[in-house]
Amino acid sequence: MAPTPDGLTREGQSAIAVFALCFVLWVTQALPLAVTSLFAIVLLPLLGAIPYDRAFALFGSPVIFFILGAFVLAAALMRSGLSTRLAVLFLRRFGGSPGSLLAGVVFSGGFLAFWMPEHAVAALLFPIVLEIARALEIPPMRSSYGKALFLSLAWGAVAGGVATLLGGARAPLALGILAEHYGQTIGFLEWMIAAAPFSLLMMVAVYLLLPRMFRSDVTDITRAKEALDKKARELGPVSGREKGVAVVTVATIVAWVSAGQSIGLAAVSLLSAVALFVFDLIDWRSVEEYVNWGVILMYGGAIALAYALHDTGGARFIAEATLARASGLSAFWVLMVFAVLASILTEAISNVAAVALLLPICFGVAEGSGVGPVSVVFAVAVPAGLAFALPMGTPPNAIAYSAGYYRLRESVLAGSLLKVIALILLALTARFY
Repeated sequence: MAPTPDGLTREGQSAIAVFALCFVLWVTQALPLAVTSLFAIVLLPLLGAIPYDRAFALFGSPVIFFILGAFVLAAALMRSGLSTRLAVLFLRRFGGSPGSLLAGVVFSGGFLAFWMPEHAVAALLFPIVLEIARALEIPPMRSSYGKALFLSLAWGAVAGGVATLLGGARAPLALGILAEHYGQTIGFLEWMIAAAPFSLLMMVAVYLLLPRMFRSDVTDITRAKEALDKKARELGPVSGREKGVAVVTVATIVAWVSAGQSIGLAAVSLLSAVALFVFDLIDWRSVEEYVNWGVILMYGGAIALAYALHDTGGARFIAEATLARASGLSAFWVLMVFAVLASILTEAISNVAAVALLLPICFGVAEGSGVGPVSVVFAVAVPAGLAFALPMGTPPNAIAYSAGYYRLRESVLAGSLLKVIALILLALTARFY
């Protein structure tokens, strides 16, 4: 190993070495994200950064079990057909004109992403939107309305996914890192109160931007309404399973809001998951089909790596070497620097990896700038969820792009403009709200 630089311990040097390796692997995706995280759990104690028992114990973080329970709940929503019914219900109510149908896709995707992972929302809406496009006989690549329709599918889910702790894995991961570093947490309702207004503003921004970037070449959507009506008839009456899942979902959300701080978000999530099995509302095969186990595996390594960087002083050393100038800024501008970095990095790598890489370093900068750690979590985790330009930034973008209705350069141009708007809205929200 190279000589240890001044101001850095041998343990800190080892933690930084593992961090650098994981950074390269996450960015290049030479290995699956989950495999890289498991590699980190093994390397950290092997190189002496943290003890073996601590490295593996961090995989038992309550945040991991919170997201596991949330994934099981989302699987029940999709398996029962309740989520599809809600999506069709929303779209039928918005289907009066091309503009209102576009609004329906944006806001139905955004609302569903409040309560289930955004990638699941995009996967749910994709066949419905594709059916609408085919009913309207929209030609791929050549129709401006077709481009707007599929971008609204992706961007509505992305905008809604930052509103609560359920829209994506990055927010629970950030809470896990916060708890390991400072012993603090952010409640479900507290997060929603802080982030939901910004999320709603982003949905409005998506709806206003798309018709201006892609002028509608569709005037009559009668056939789209007929396709949605047909889909609603195929679903039939609400089943007993759907009603049961709805009751458990509402009870879970109420418990997260009212008792999440006292008994813990993870405990509520696991009780919810158990209730779904007790009342025979889901089976284990469905859980295996719908739950993203790779994300859960990635959590353990990301939390262990963040803990090692902070505990050994590695994060502070990196912060002083790379972001030292930011420490001279006011607290507001320090947070905006974090937000810009997170929003750029999330276009190149997964938003979970962006949080895992940035948050420990930003904590190190913040400690020398008088910025509270809770503010840092919001400044990193929220913009890390705002990937609009590239398909690899987030699954909703990849799902929408796979339909073949728009070119990559079109999503990059429109998505980059939306990114600037998002950062402006985030700055205004942070300053005045």
